[in-house]
Parts: sequence; structure tokens; C-alpha cells
Amino acid sequence: MNRHLSRVIIMQTLYEWDFRPNNDVNEIKTRNIENYDDDADIEFINQTIEGVIKHMTEADELIVKAAPEWPLEQISAIDKTILRIAVYELLHSLEVPPKVAINEAVELGKTFGSENSSKFINGVLGTIYRNSEKYNPEEDAKLNTEKQEQKDEDKDAK
Repeated sequence: MNRHLSRVIIMQTLYEWDFRPNNDVNEIKTRNIENYDDDADIEFINQTIEGVIKHMTEADELIVKAAPEWPLEQISAIDKTILRIAVYELLHSLEVPPKVAINEAVELGKTFGSENSSKFINGVLGTIYRNSEKYNPEEDAKLNTEKQEQKDEDKDAK
């Protein structure tokens, strides 16, 4: 099962539903799944869409708190959709590690968002994650050490 493809379907479904909230989200989802159909994880798609909708108010509040200079209505619809999915995965999904949720959201931002989307998404999600109960400072320190080692290796290679 391709989780990245599944997230694209989730994102496209919720993005369209955001513009047409009176439409049935299940009809939109079914159409999007049929467009790809190859390797989508239907259970993951269903679970995530239901979870994002159920926790949307909470996600929106966290997004506004993490990016106070960006009122929700000023955040592009695609970035807002990607953030909502990632916030749900970060805080409520037991099967998606926080770093995976953030990395996937950043990748979606690079593919579907504007030039600065990935940086904005990464910053907002990093703040939300660091303020969450799932945050593990030791894991963060390890990641920062790995990043520094990679930079040092890159420097040595030049």
C-alpha cells in the first residue's frame, strides 16, 4: 500500500470538500480513489479523513496558535488542508510517527503548495509537535545531531 499516494487522495478530497462543504465527502473521496485506484490504502484514507473532520476545530486552533501572524483565512486552502491532515496524524494517529507526519506534509507542500509552503508547513508543524504530549526532546536532539553530521560530511566532500 502506498501511503504517500493515499495522503494525496486524502488531501485532494479534503481540499475539494473545503470548497464544497455541502457536498458529501464520501462521494468526493470515492471519485478521488477511483482516479488513482492503483495502490491506495482505503482503510488509512477512510480513517484519516474521518479523523481530520472530527478534529478540524482543534487543528485549526493549534494552527492559529502556532502561526499567530497568519489568520486561518489568510493561509492558502492547500496549505491549510495539508496542515489539518498532519495535525491529525501528529496528535491522534497511533500508527504514524510524528516525524513521518511532518515529512509527508512538507513533501505535499513542495508538490502542491506555493514556493514557501514547505517551509511554512514545517515551521507550524514543528511548533505544534514541540508543544504536544508526543514530543520527545531526546529524539529531537538525535535528529539535530544527525543533521549536523550530514552537514559536516557535505562540507568535507566539497
